[in-house]
Amino acid sequence: MACCIDDSRNHSATNPFRHPITKFSRPKSSNLVSCDHKISDPAKVVPKDGYGNDPIWLKIREESNSDVKQEPILKIYFDSLILSHNSLESALANHLAEKLSNSNLSAEDLYKVFFGVMDTDCNIKIAVRDDLKAVREGDPACISYVHCFLNFKGFLAIQAHRVAHKLWSQDRTAAAYLIQSRVSDVLAVDIHPGAKIGRGILLDHATGVVIGETAVIGNNVSILHGVTLGGRGKTKGDRHPKVGDGVMIGAGAKVLGNVRIGDGAKIGAGSVVLTEVPPGATAVGNPARLVGRKDKPKIV
Repeated sequence: MACCIDDSRNHSATNPFRHPITKFSRPKSSNLVSCDHKISDPAKVVPKDGYGNDPIWLKIREESNSDVKQEPILKIYFDSLILSHNSLESALANHLAEKLSNSNLSAEDLYKVFFGVMDTDCNIKIAVRDDLKAVREGDPACISYVHCFLNFKGFLAIQAHRVAHKLWSQDRTAAAYLIQSRVSDVLAVDIHPGAKIGRGILLDHATGVVIGETAVIGNNVSILHGVTLGGRGKTKGDRHPKVGDGVMIGAGAKVLGNVRIGDGAKIGAGSVVLTEVPPGATAVGNPARLVGRKDKPKIV
């Protein structure tokens, strides 16, 4: 069930979520909007007439019902987080709001911001579903879509970042930074709201991942725990890595500076990358060296 919190505290005008122009209201039902504009892949359209025609959301609901049958004591849990919602966006906004709220930041306010962005941004709608698919298909430990949705903090951190990045692009920097801070505190993932991240992202385990302000990550990228996409500390401006499509970055790897990681490249666990990695190549070691390259890199 979407969070309904009786917050009698006075919210000051400095609350970063009290935007002077945009007003969010809790909807009784949340239908998906048509996504036929400004989409990088026009063939991938999110349905607008409810979850019955949204295969990912329908599958999440089916899995939830199955889990409840297996473990009846979880009925209230699944009802609250999944089954009482009319859309994936509503459930995700609620789940993130509950996780990131604290005594000074109400889940109600967070829900309004998360849902207000997710329910009106078509590219975010598509990216959320592609991320779910990436985790379900790419992580052997993921047993279902709902398992990822509820329990995988890498997935949740990326979705919170998508909202923070949208706010950042609207010059709502206070709210964007606040979301970044709460995600870092709660989920141990630190992604600057200015970072640009594509679709189909797998943050496996996710703990300790750090991604800098001017980093750019392509589509279908897998990043394991402890990875840093950072700067070198002595430069300003465009100072973070640019990661191509289909890249895999192993646990604990550090990619530092405004260097390019080509499509289909692999970075070995614990490596320190300071220079460009060509498409299809594999870089390992500290400092990293190239140990292999494919003539035609495979983009997964």
